[in-house]
Amino acid sequence: MHVTFPYMQWSAVYQKHGTWYLGWVEELPGVNTQGKTLKEVKENLKEALSLVLDVSRTMMERDRPRGKVIRDRITV
Repeated sequence: MHVTFPYMQWSAVYQKHGTWYLGWVEELPGVNTQGKTLKEVKENLKEALSLVLDVSRTMMERDRPRGKVIRDRITV
């Protein structure tokens, strides 16, 4: 299941390393990728971020105690 998060913004960092580009999201350890072009690494990073958020939500829904929950947005 792909979940979109239309209001979230993240800090993407890109760095050229030899002939490759590296990319990662500062706020979320483990969200990183590489690509042969900057365009490719940007696309890969969006996909990696989306997958990490999907897996996180799936695991949370699976592991949380059953019963009513309250969902709300938080801004920092």
